[in-house]
Amino acid sequence: MNESNVSPAVLERLRAICLALPEAKEQPAHGDPSWRIRKKIFAAQKGNYDGGRPSVWMKAPDGAQAALMAADPELFFSPPYVGHKGWLGVWLDVELDWDELEELVRDSYRLVAPKKLAKLLEDDDE
Repeated sequence: MNESNVSPAVLERLRAICLALPEAKEQPAHGDPSWRIRKKIFAAQKGNYDGGRPSVWMKAPDGAQAALMAADPELFFSPPYVGHKGWLGVWLDVELDWDELEELVRDSYRLVAPKKLAKLLEDDDE
């Protein structure tokens, strides 16, 4: 795995959020930590190269990427390669609202996970 540019505390908190989801597993992708549900990535920590800026990329509901980027362009961005598919990037080297980040990760999981597993999150939210 590449040398991580994200602080260990931030990475551990992100990892805990991702691995708390049903059947979620961590597996490196292109040398970076990524979290998957049944082989499909729902979140990936990126920016682990010289001069890289640490971030997390995740799938976003329709329209969410544009709305969040417009609301806070210092925090949210369209990641390369997958941004045109609606994926959302969140910088990890800024002050984070961890509740908001957790909700975004859970949204991404819901979009990627099989319906039966995604339904478990809806049950949790009630």
